[in-house]
Amino acid sequence: MGLCCSLGLCPPIPFSLGLCPLHLGLCLPLSFSTIYSGLCLSAWGFPRLSTPRRAPRSSSSDTGSRSSEPLPPPPPHVELRRVGAVKAAGGASGSRAKRISQLFRGSGTGATGSGGAGGPGTPGGAQRWASEKKLPELAAGVAPEPPLAARATAPPGVLKIFGAGLASGANYKSVLATARSTARELVAEALERYGLSGSPGGGPGESSCVDAFALCDALGRPAAGGVGGGEWRAEHLRVLGDSERPLLVQELWRARPGWARRFELRGREEARRLEQEAFGAADSDGTGAPSWRPQKNRSRAASGGAALASPGPGSGSGPPAGSGGKERSENLSLRRSVSELSLQGRRRRQQERRQQALSMAPGAADAQIGPADPGDFDQLTQCLIQAPSNRPYFLLLQGYQDAQDFVVYVMTREQHVFGRGGNSSARSGSPAPYVDTFLNAPDILPRHCTVRAGPEPPAMVRPSRGAPVTHNGCLLLREAELHPGDLLGLGEHFLFMYKDPRTGGSGPARPPWLPARPGTTPPGPGWAFSCRLCGRGLQERGEALAAYLDGREPVLRFRPREEEALLGEIVRAAAAGAGDLPPLGPATLLALCVQHSARELELGHLPRLLGRLARLIKEAVWEKIKEIGDRQPENHPEGVPEVPLTPEAVSVELRPLMLWMANTTELLSFVQEKVLEMEKEADQEGLSSDPQLCNDLELCDEAMALLDEVIMCTFQQSVYYLTKTLYSTLPALLDSNPFTAGAELPGPGAELGAMPPGLRPTLGVFQAALELTSQCELHPDLVSQTFGYLFFFSNASLLNSLMERGQGRPFYQWSRAVQIRTNLDLVLDWLQGAGLGDIATEFFRKLSIAVNLLCVPRTSLLKASWSSLRTDHPTLTPAQLHHLLSHYQLGPGRGPPPAWDPPPAERDAVDTGDIFESFSSHPPLILPLGSSRLRLTGPVTDDALHRELRRLRRLLWDLEQQELPANHRHGPPAATPP
Repeated sequence: MGLCCSLGLCPPIPFSLGLCPLHLGLCLPLSFSTIYSGLCLSAWGFPRLSTPRRAPRSSSSDTGSRSSEPLPPPPPHVELRRVGAVKAAGGASGSRAKRISQLFRGSGTGATGSGGAGGPGTPGGAQRWASEKKLPELAAGVAPEPPLAARATAPPGVLKIFGAGLASGANYKSVLATARSTARELVAEALERYGLSGSPGGGPGESSCVDAFALCDALGRPAAGGVGGGEWRAEHLRVLGDSERPLLVQELWRARPGWARRFELRGREEARRLEQEAFGAADSDGTGAPSWRPQKNRSRAASGGAALASPGPGSGSGPPAGSGGKERSENLSLRRSVSELSLQGRRRRQQERRQQALSMAPGAADAQIGPADPGDFDQLTQCLIQAPSNRPYFLLLQGYQDAQDFVVYVMTREQHVFGRGGNSSARSGSPAPYVDTFLNAPDILPRHCTVRAGPEPPAMVRPSRGAPVTHNGCLLLREAELHPGDLLGLGEHFLFMYKDPRTGGSGPARPPWLPARPGTTPPGPGWAFSCRLCGRGLQERGEALAAYLDGREPVLRFRPREEEALLGEIVRAAAAGAGDLPPLGPATLLALCVQHSARELELGHLPRLLGRLARLIKEAVWEKIKEIGDRQPENHPEGVPEVPLTPEAVSVELRPLMLWMANTTELLSFVQEKVLEMEKEADQEGLSSDPQLCNDLELCDEAMALLDEVIMCTFQQSVYYLTKTLYSTLPALLDSNPFTAGAELPGPGAELGAMPPGLRPTLGVFQAALELTSQCELHPDLVSQTFGYLFFFSNASLLNSLMERGQGRPFYQWSRAVQIRTNLDLVLDWLQGAGLGDIATEFFRKLSIAVNLLCVPRTSLLKASWSSLRTDHPTLTPAQLHHLLSHYQLGPGRGPPPAWDPPPAERDAVDTGDIFESFSSHPPLILPLGSSRLRLTGPVTDDALHRELRRLRRLLWDLEQQELPANHRHGPPAATPP
């Protein structure tokens, strides 16, 4: 507790951690403030620390070594010096978090109580304090703490204890103290130094002398001369408990600048009187002095830290009996929350609250309110819990153990985790799961569910895998919206109501779990079939069902048992080409199935659905490829003439494959988004190393690999049949003459019919492929790669034909080269008008350079040397350049000039190099990256897709009705016109 609290400087406003702003900056370190938020700070002053019996300390409190930590400078009037070296026990002494736990380790009967394994400890209490940690770094990676008896003692220091008039001529006495020294022990030593009988080892008379005195923690200011001089003037006084550790108190709660603290030895009755007088004076001044009585409240904020220990086998589900249960009850009195801060009102409002508390008791209206025990008033006042006004919270409606459950659970972070917690795994090295609110019912998982409430509503609730969670009475399997007033059930015991005061009452007027018509009977015979949860009658449910069956919302709901039939129907309809679905209609319907599984069904269902979906698509594509191959001319029986493929016939054959390629590409992108969301949510919840999650991700990877295989296969088959058709049309670019008599060369952007006859077959294949990709709405990246492969094949095929024709007969001459150059320019201009000019220019570059070489005038070519020709035509290999020059027609009886001979350095490349292009060096297929083009938001605008969606919904309705007995079946509602 900082000095600001004792002076009443902290504003009494509820904070989620039970801290005021001055605490964070002036009083306490962040780790201590977080761990003990709401313990004693809610009293707004120095608390009287009730000390439970010593119990084995939680291993989570050891967070570091103290052997190298320097002692803080002592405040005025308190002298603390090292008198010996620190002997490490188990490697290190406790850190600040460890010293905090020592503050609450005293014995219930004295300072020498047993705290070892065999002593009368209270495991429940120790584990309760272990669960109070808020910082994850304090809860993870902590080594077990050695037993108390085996630890080395803390370094002793000299502590000044002022006698306050006990002995004349002596202002104070110095005593030796350690971090484990209790107030009672120091009182006995101080009395002995003052010459009074009272050592802790004396007889009964000496023990009574010790009981007559108390050690007080006094705060004040020097009257003059600064902090170090002048007459001492105490302004605040607090009596230390017998088991409190003064050395830790003065280290953890320090005075503000200008103030000083000291320990005084006073008579116990006198100290109590001075404490009460100071409290009464502050209350009469209206300073809002808090109540000094330790209170037990039934409200709390997030607990944080490690988990509560579950009861052992055979111990039952109740709290531990005997001294352990009593100590656990005492420890609960030290746990405070935001809700308790509102109970610390001013004295002038106390009587009103007492009257209100008594009025709530049965028979209060008939009974006359008279004098009562103040303790009863305080106990009744605690029942009037005022909820926080600036943070969401959960109101407990049903719990597991009344002695351990609280009424209000406040969200201290945007992400709030409910669970039982657990221990860190030493085998895997993974830390214990972090939880905010501990629930110790046996059916609560270590990490049960997560609630995220950002600045803007609504909040989101997500159950963990295998965790039984209900939302407004319905089983919750995936993430859902959580509105104020909703009921959240965890397991079979806990039931909470979610409240968010920040919304200002903007939530629904009626909770969704209330009956629609409370107090009235639904009209008609539908009352016998009405739902007990929401009160809807059969007629209302029929109207809601009809709205869903005929609605245009992109939603397709199904149960896991109907999944196989639904997926099979979608794939079968897409493979048969039934109906007039839009090109990406099958992918949209399948994506709706994936979305329903990801949002509504259990966590492990999505990987299984993806695997089944990928296998169905692969089987359908394989069957279609086999049908197309059986219809090819080369597979006809012998004697049947082989008919060459036309662009129109190829377009019809390839349309199913192109549709599957387009749909599978978009579906794969959509699935990748869902898998990435799954991994992101697992990382946020700290479950990235969960074995079940790893298995699910492996199944998803296998399904996506099958979809990749489908895309690769459909792409290969499509370009195979297109290049097969091109192969018979490309030779015309080398043989046809565009300068026919009376013909005029078409300009850029001309229609296919205006092109020279020799170019129309080749351009017809390109046009058919372009129309096919447009009709199937193929992804633009795949469209570019498809034409890139076609242009690569055309370039390689024409260049190989050019190299081959120059060997046998005269072909390399200027007039023929001009015709080839003109045909190639007309093709490139047409492709430029179709939007494919950049791709065509890139892949036809080598053929263009070879033709440009042949178009060089003879006189200019004779003047060129080998080196200049290599520089002007870099894409041609030495073997290809030498082949073109050696077979160039210079005239009858004339051979190549010596300047065309390659140098000796390139002679080997010319002799061993290949003049033909390889078809195996085609560009690789790269699948598109980025988000899917499927739009699953907003109403369905396409009528054909809407009709198919209605058909599938009614199919699911029929499948559901077939499982019911005959007398329970209902026909679907009357269909409304689309």
